[in-house]
Amino acid sequence: MLNIVLFEPEIPPNTGNIIRLCANTGFSLHIIEPMGFTWDDKRLRRAGLDYHEFTAVQRHADYAAFVASAQPQRLFALTTKGTPAHSAVSYQDGDS
Repeated sequence: MLNIVLFEPEIPPNTGNIIRLCANTGFSLHIIEPMGFTWDDKRLRRAGLDYHEFTAVQRHADYAAFVASAQPQRLFALTTKGTPAHSAVSYQDGDS
């Protein structure tokens, strides 16, 4: 299973949509705080928090806490401007 890691997310609807994505794919979600909104933000709830019970969501105080807890073997940082394309990578179980 893959892990999706959000570093200091700022947009509640995007985070909610990723929660829903993880619920539908079985991926685990790690959120590295601080977040730019509260966990009970109505925009987050509207976008996907109702899927929270179907998703393994772990919140971490900072990046160091994430690494200590998850102990990822491989990390990928994705951006719209990066290369290679995200689809060109051979992902492995446990990748983050």
